[in-house]
Amino acid sequence: MTDTYEQDGQTLIPIPPTNNLLSHGAVLLPSEPIPYSDEAGLIQAIQDYLTRYVDLSPEFVEVATAYVLLSWVYDAFPELPYLRFRGDFGSGKTRALRVIGSICNKAFFASAASTISPVFYTLDLFAGTLILDEADFRYSDLQSDITKILNNGSARGFSVLRQTQNIRKEFEPRAFNVYGPKVLATRRSFEDDALESRFITEEMGGRAPRADIPISLPDAQSEEAHVLRNKLLLYRFHTLGSAGPVSDYVDRARSGRFNQVVVPLLSVMKSSEAREQIKAFSERNEAKMRSMRRLSIEGELAAVLCRLVQSTAQDFMTVGEVASALRGSVSGEFGRPITDRYVGHLLRSSFGLFTYKRQGIYVLPASEFEKVKTQAARFGASAT
Repeated sequence: MTDTYEQDGQTLIPIPPTNNLLSHGAVLLPSEPIPYSDEAGLIQAIQDYLTRYVDLSPEFVEVATAYVLLSWVYDAFPELPYLRFRGDFGSGKTRALRVIGSICNKAFFASAASTISPVFYTLDLFAGTLILDEADFRYSDLQSDITKILNNGSARGFSVLRQTQNIRKEFEPRAFNVYGPKVLATRRSFEDDALESRFITEEMGGRAPRADIPISLPDAQSEEAHVLRNKLLLYRFHTLGSAGPVSDYVDRARSGRFNQVVVPLLSVMKSSEAREQIKAFSERNEAKMRSMRRLSIEGELAAVLCRLVQSTAQDFMTVGEVASALRGSVSGEFGRPITDRYVGHLLRSSFGLFTYKRQGIYVLPASEFEKVKTQAARFGASAT
């Protein structure tokens, strides 16, 4: 019979070791806290483990190490970034998931081949780290549900509501807690820019693999990961009470999303050199994402809007004028007609700008010009 425990008037029933997810290694737990020399020694042990089994760029080793530590104290933070490995098949991203995921806090391994309901239940039950392989979803329903987890799982307090059946076969709503660290492997970027901005990404396969990386993971990797999980459990006991975002690491010159992504990682690393490497990697990550957005149709429109705002002497510009300038800029490269209606839709939906009908044509009033400058910066365009 499973032992029960009383806490704050509640009866706590531990998950038994015979649980199917545990017996099949779908969820990895520590077995007992064991001592480590000091925090610097623990970090070095993590980095030695990572570099022994997976080929990562030096700066990303610091990022991954910080993310592992963060996963063990994540409940002390109101917001979290996600970690991602992006590359084609054979680039080593699945290996990276296995190696890093094996030392994250209560890692739950899943793939896009999984049905979605167990993912919700497991995240809610174990409150651990989701390790998701092949996260380029082929089916729209699955993509929608996983996107809900990713969009709601980076900030504390945002549950996902789903219809479930009770023991009487009655349908009733249930809130699932999906907040927690997440490590993904994908071949491509996500189309949702807001979701994309939550990731710190390592591009895989861009260089020849190191000759000392084993082709297949040896049995020693599993045991080494087990020992590290036990040490990290003691790290959690030592650190959780004092963990949390350090306000001194907030960079007011950067966007709010950049700080949401970077500050948690900086806050768990005591080495100033490691923090500088993490920040440098994150800055390049953000610059790369902004560059990709600049090449999108919205990025081209942002640049066109900036030019028109600077050159117009009127207190408005017509949507037709904007559409004409955009057509001249992109020259049909996006494979769809750049109509006035389509441009008006982009102005309202992507940029949040107000348009209205004036003498039978839609116009963008001068009152929106200042907003153009702010919104254009999101796409790497400048109004100066």
